[in-house]
Amino acid sequence: MDASQSATSTTVPPVRKSVDVSVPADRAFAHFTRRPTDWWPESHVLVARRERVIFEPRVGGRWYERSTDGSELDWGRVLAWDPPRRLVLTWRIDGAFRPIDGDERASRVEVTFTPRGPGSTRVELAHVELARHGEAAGRIRAAIDGPSPGETLARFAATLTSGEDHG
Repeated sequence: MDASQSATSTTVPPVRKSVDVSVPADRAFAHFTRRPTDWWPESHVLVARRERVIFEPRVGGRWYERSTDGSELDWGRVLAWDPPRRLVLTWRIDGAFRPIDGDERASRVEVTFTPRGPGSTRVELAHVELARHGEAAGRIRAAIDGPSPGETLARFAATLTSGEDHG
């Protein structure tokens, strides 16, 4: 890391959000990773018409979006797959919210599922290493920052507790 990257990393803090859900961690993890199409905001789309959002359930797997025409667009790669505790992904999206190739300029999304008692889980999402996006880092952070839990985790929690989860 050169001096400019070091300076950028200290000026672009991570974005952290969390939500408590009234289900055990294994169910929360399963809903997050198996049913993202149910809760991922429709405004967060890179393909023309989304059919599905997919996490391949393994380290090295893809995290991607499939269009109704069958085309696919990668959002990143799975770096850690540790059900029901933790999921880490690269985020290969640039400052104009277009895909980028490779992980050299990709930030990371870390999601943890922490039991908070019988039938309750804290889901924490941290978007880290934003400085890897270079000049676009501040713009990306501004776009994804805001009050917790944010639209994405709020939708996740709402679909999980609405009785629509079928594992």
